[in-house]
Amino acid sequence: MNKKYDVCAIGNALVDYEIEVEDQFFTANNVEKGLMTLVEEDRQSELLEGVEGKVKKKQGGGSAANTIFGLAEFGGKGFYTCKVANDSDGMLYVNDLIQAGIDTNLDPDNLYKGTTGKCLVMITPDAERTMNTYLGITTDFSANELSEEAIKNSNYLFMEGFLVSSPTGLEAMKKAKKIAQENNVKVSLTFSDPSMVKYFGDQMKEIVGDGVDLLFCNIHEAELFAGVEGMDAAKEAIRKVAKEFVITKGKDGALVFDGTDYHEISPFPTKAVDATGAGDMFAGAFLYGITNGQTHAEAGKLASAASSAVVSKYGPRLSKNHVNEVLDRIK
Repeated sequence: MNKKYDVCAIGNALVDYEIEVEDQFFTANNVEKGLMTLVEEDRQSELLEGVEGKVKKKQGGGSAANTIFGLAEFGGKGFYTCKVANDSDGMLYVNDLIQAGIDTNLDPDNLYKGTTGKCLVMITPDAERTMNTYLGITTDFSANELSEEAIKNSNYLFMEGFLVSSPTGLEAMKKAKKIAQENNVKVSLTFSDPSMVKYFGDQMKEIVGDGVDLLFCNIHEAELFAGVEGMDAAKEAIRKVAKEFVITKGKDGALVFDGTDYHEISPFPTKAVDATGAGDMFAGAFLYGITNGQTHAEAGKLASAASSAVVSKYGPRLSKNHVNEVLDRIK
């Protein structure tokens, strides 16, 4: 039976504020470079004041959102489940989804009271991204926001690891996974960030539970999750909890396991200017590939080209021209 959606994703809805900074900004403001740090609203406001005039762009983001946008940019059909408030950032978020052709649980005329979550994506000249996130209303993302119909009508459920940091988010993940499994919908998960595996390891293990169909992680996250070192040990450990998986290796490409065989995915050389959303785009393009007739190796190649295109520009989105360039590169 043909499903209405390739992927139904759930995650934190955040408006990304993309900002270019120098390393000394982190030293002066006591910011830990290269990580995603959860902060309170007043702390985020203080940082925003320090970078006044340097905000390059604002757009709807969040890990799973970036993945579902990536899927849509290649022509996939996605549904995104999230929570935003009835403020200007919330409306910007809804409009981004509508323009991309992504269906959602959000009703533009009936958004929640509160403050939409924001993520300061601070990019240094070495292209590394450092994120300080105020979750706002998405802190209360819960099972109430889930669309059972959308999950049932999808080939894959995709969940972002950032949700494990919230008790209601974790419960929403568990319920979504249960709905998916009861309706023969494949379950995919991304660890999202090393900090989630490091500081919320028990919750992450709880959501992995009896296993997932498809897991996305980078090598550092895999090592942290399994308590091992090195690719050989990491991939054996991940095989115990995921029927299929992708371990990304940054500029060295990725390793894809299709349930039977391993596929080394070569990187596409590029000049990196902004690593924001590279892993998210890899997941989006990969999910598009495997739900639209590609083998895991072919989907891996597409995803590698797509993520290299994303890091060669600012922001986690690809324009139509970028997508065409990616398709040309992999021919």
